[in-house]
Amino acid sequence: MDDKKIIEDKQISEFVIGEVSQGFFLIRSVESRTASNNNKYLDFTLADKTGEINAKLWHCTEKDEAKYIANKLVKVRGNVTQWQGRLQYIIEKVRLTTEDDNLKVENFVPSAPYPAEEMYSEVLKYVGLIKNSEINMLVNILLEENKDRLIYYPAAQKNHHSYRSGLLYHITSMLKVGEGLSKVYEFINLDLLYAGIILHDIAKLFEMDSSELGIVSDYTMEGNLLGHIVQGIKMIERVASEIEMNEETAILLQHMILSHHNEPEFGSPKRPMIPEAELLHHIDTIDARMFDMKKNLDNINEGDFSDRVWLLHNRKIYKPKV
Repeated sequence: MDDKKIIEDKQISEFVIGEVSQGFFLIRSVESRTASNNNKYLDFTLADKTGEINAKLWHCTEKDEAKYIANKLVKVRGNVTQWQGRLQYIIEKVRLTTEDDNLKVENFVPSAPYPAEEMYSEVLKYVGLIKNSEINMLVNILLEENKDRLIYYPAAQKNHHSYRSGLLYHITSMLKVGEGLSKVYEFINLDLLYAGIILHDIAKLFEMDSSELGIVSDYTMEGNLLGHIVQGIKMIERVASEIEMNEETAILLQHMILSHHNEPEFGSPKRPMIPEAELLHHIDTIDARMFDMKKNLDNINEGDFSDRVWLLHNRKIYKPKV
């Protein structure tokens, strides 16, 4: 293999049989197996933004088994071969990536369409519009406490905005919708609306267990037992107590969180009882459904219907030719 030219940073979709390629990949899955000669080897599925490929690391050690696990980024050199009609990657060298590699995670996993830091800055601009000093302080505290997670967390494990930085993207989209609707419904209290939008799903940071790649492995124990609505109310209650917030203001914010799913079967024991909470519910629904519609439209041709989308009440989505 050393006699062959090593091709650097070639994407999986560009792999050619017989080439020696070296680049960075995501371990989508990995399994330790035993070959016919009783030697252990690691069977990988490696991925980048262009696709996936099966890869083999022959003669692996116990250290290799412990080191190379799913959702880790690795640098790999290997020989592109073919097995049973499919491309296969025989690994010659492999190592975990480091900060010195200066990788962009967005090249390996589905991510929000805008940089996370830019979206976070945009959220802070809306916080700056909150005139009530107590609400402003509470929102700022919760954002600052949770910035590290908010930068990469998805909004869901499988449903809408279920990719890296998806929660931030969901929040910023909702803030823009809320700003537009407030120009029609001018009686709306923007302090409550903006705070409710920013905080309505903040506890998903603790409801789900996500890697820094924005991949959710499971729901946490607290997330399973309580859910993000109850967890969010607890977060607001804690900070409200710390800053000695006006009792009614704290309750109104908690009501925004409590009622934003609207339906009891979806986790909200109370329906919205103030206009800001009603608007929050509909903005949340609009953004989630528009995301699901666009996602399905992106995968079909003009003049075609999508498969039935369960999250959209099992509807098909049509992509017009016009």
